[in-house]
Amino acid sequence: MFGQDRSQIRNFFLEAWAQRRRGEVLDPLAAQVVATIEEHPEYHALMDAGDEALHGDFPPEQGASNPFLHLGMHMAIREQTGTDRPPGIRAAYQTLCTRLGDAHEAEHAMMDCLGESLWEAQRNGTAPDEKAYLECARRLAGA
Repeated sequence: MFGQDRSQIRNFFLEAWAQRRRGEVLDPLAAQVVATIEEHPEYHALMDAGDEALHGDFPPEQGASNPFLHLGMHMAIREQTGTDRPPGIRAAYQTLCTRLGDAHEAEHAMMDCLGESLWEAQRNGTAPDEKAYLECARRLAGA
């Protein structure tokens, strides 16, 4: 979506947010990023911080949550459910939305499945296991 470089990805998020703050017209991808940031007011000050956010580390062992990872996972889940890839993820997501009564919370729940799938792939040096990811999402949904 944005490349593999951490600074490039963060710059895209920060620039999209800055464009929104300046009242500029956003391209469709920047508009999606901004919509995701707007759903997380706890990140607004960080997005306004510019270089501090660009170069910041968010070590989980110190209780820090990486806002760029969190927002990126929202974007990934929205892309997956929009394209139904892996096949069946949209139905699992919709069932989870109905069960939880909130699409945003359904995405938060699915982040555990996505994060586990990505962690396993990284640890094993393989592509993410779409089947395991889908099964995890289905279990969450109660399907």
